[in-house]
Amino acid sequence: MLTSIILAGGESLRLGRCKAMETICGKRLIERVIGRLKTLSSQILIVTSQEQPGFPITREAEIVVDIYPGKGPLAGIYTGLLASELPYSIVVACDMPFLNVELLRYLIELSEDFDAVIPRLEEGMIEPLHAIYSRSCINPIRTELERDHLKIRQALDILRVRYVEREECQRFDPQLLSFFNINSLADLKQATAVAMKE
Repeated sequence: MLTSIILAGGESLRLGRCKAMETICGKRLIERVIGRLKTLSSQILIVTSQEQPGFPITREAEIVVDIYPGKGPLAGIYTGLLASELPYSIVVACDMPFLNVELLRYLIELSEDFDAVIPRLEEGMIEPLHAIYSRSCINPIRTELERDHLKIRQALDILRVRYVEREECQRFDPQLLSFFNINSLADLKQATAVAMKE
């Protein structure tokens, strides 16, 4: 078992409201994400900014406030890793309704000799918010944040990363729905249509 870290501190600028609280087929996005992760996790953390509205109280997850507010997802990863009680953590965004447990399990299996395990769906297109990170990332990421280097890709350059290629991901998730995320009302509508067929 490991920790699951759900990043929910974004401003949701394109959608215009808190994505984590949107519903698909009667279930909030954050609840769908927790539901997929709880079979893999002994600890679930939701990293949120101070500005975020309150999340529903749940015994399944702990809210952690971003240590470096306004510094983006890299700061959210750092905050989650710092609060994690276990050597490895799954890190995902709160707006990914179709996480595939078998794919995540595969990423976990690859993680032992690496700082991070990250899907790479095509050249130059990585998915660092659907990945496994080790606590060994804490100091390198802190250094990057203190230098105001906020791009995740920049931090990955100084870590031992195992990239998981598209074909590997498709063995578990042929349509790559794991990486579908909600940025707009159109995405929400599409996600609802997909969820109704599950």
